[in-house]
Amino acid sequence: MNIKEILAQSIKDAAQKAIEAGTVKEGELPAVVLEVPPQKEFGDFATNFAMQAARSLKCNPRIVAQAVVDNLACAYIDKTEIAGPGFINFYLKQDWVYSLLSNILAQGDSYGDLKQENPEKIQLEYVSANPTGPLHVGHGRGAAVGSALANLMKAAGYNVTREYYINDAGNQIENLAASVNARYLALMGVECEFPENGYHGADIIDTAKRIVKIYGDKFMQMEEEDRLHEFKTLALKEKLAALKEDLQAFNVDFDVWFSEKTLHDEDRIKAACDYLMERGYMYEKDGALWLKSTEYGDDKDRVVIRDNGIPTYLAADIAYHRDKFERGFDHVINLWGADHHGYIARMKAAVGALGYSPEQLEVLILQMVSLYRNGELVKMSKRTGQSVTLHELIEEVGTDAARVFFIMRSIDSQLDFDLTLATEKSSDNPVYYVQYAYARICSILRQIAEENIAIDEKAPLTSLTAEVEINLIKKLGEYPELIAGAAKERAPHRVAHYVYELASLFHSFYNQCRILGVEPEVQQARLLLVIAVSHVLKHALDILGISAPERM
Repeated sequence: MNIKEILAQSIKDAAQKAIEAGTVKEGELPAVVLEVPPQKEFGDFATNFAMQAARSLKCNPRIVAQAVVDNLACAYIDKTEIAGPGFINFYLKQDWVYSLLSNILAQGDSYGDLKQENPEKIQLEYVSANPTGPLHVGHGRGAAVGSALANLMKAAGYNVTREYYINDAGNQIENLAASVNARYLALMGVECEFPENGYHGADIIDTAKRIVKIYGDKFMQMEEEDRLHEFKTLALKEKLAALKEDLQAFNVDFDVWFSEKTLHDEDRIKAACDYLMERGYMYEKDGALWLKSTEYGDDKDRVVIRDNGIPTYLAADIAYHRDKFERGFDHVINLWGADHHGYIARMKAAVGALGYSPEQLEVLILQMVSLYRNGELVKMSKRTGQSVTLHELIEEVGTDAARVFFIMRSIDSQLDFDLTLATEKSSDNPVYYVQYAYARICSILRQIAEENIAIDEKAPLTSLTAEVEINLIKKLGEYPELIAGAAKERAPHRVAHYVYELASLFHSFYNQCRILGVEPEVQQARLLLVIAVSHVLKHALDILGISAPERM
């Protein structure tokens, strides 16, 4: 148990003792919520427990608070104060920070890895961009946030599966094949009309050039229908390979790549529609099949199969989400772009109609990204005249900087990405600032090794008395709770903020507390503190998908 858990239990026990002694009436006790006061003079922790319990115990909050204080038994407490209408402020003995640091050091690299007795089985789907062109910066934000969230939830003890839904069916794939065909014919000297809904990106020309390089005029001998069929397979394969390459360069991996095409090929869309008809949540009208989505709060019923028999996007999504839950996931999280906000209600309705709780589907919406360079808005790629791609962004600022800038803002906030700041080697650049802290620690440990100073893992810690040392230990102690809270709130940006604050405290410690040339006992204690900081920095950077360089 950490100090907050120990203190919370002590408060609960004290309240129960007061009830048994008749000091306060019997009643239901609320959960104990402990917070770190904004000002140090109010103690190490504070709680409004007495105010929350007062109604149930039918007693004045200050009387409840006094009863708790009178019956409190906790070896770590130095003193308590009752403030205002019934707040209790706790001032702890300094010894507790040494116990905290010892515990952190004992856990080593695993500090921050939480355990759950019955972890939820969660599927997290993110990015899922159409494989018809390169990933752009909007996809980059989804990739960074999604992968960081997956890492965070795994650290918090959830059973997480990371999934990419490949939109490899429908008109977009037909248009991809037609676009590649037109570019291929042009390269072979054949004039042809570019398809009306074709893709004009430079990447399509590149794909056609690679086909020419590998296959030459092989496809010129084919009928157009056969050539389009071949190009559909070849182009999709190449686009997926390029997409996976960009994601890998961005430290983004998936456990499952799910093909939409399999839903069509295996008649799973029809099976899902038949199932909904049986359950009474689908009906026929004007030759089309409709989902009774209004029964689950949608503003209108939705067409699933058009009157010409062609499925809508919703049809495949219904079949896909049915498949998700049939695979045994307790909870499904979809990370979507801002333009999909209106799609949430109908998708939740579909999940409900399939027989699951709409609450089992959670949709997180990512707001838009704007790029700025030297204070000016960047709308287009200099290279292509189209949207800036993720690949171009990585080339300009690097994977680490791009990931930090994408993650550090809450997903429900629009993001202004400062390209100039992202490349600066200064304390204003958050990724540089944090990585420099880790590199500094590695430098310290190298110096110690060069001086042939052995580190005593069991050295006493009581010589850590400076305010900056104590604050640093306390900050380390916040980490497990930060992980649990951020995972529950689906908020990886909280990890980014925490690691920046930790780096800031470490830099202050480094500037104020020497390690070389001090008393051996002080040196050993500070070295152990430095090692503990390195564990947490590395753990947090791993969650964010950012490298921890040993030299800078």
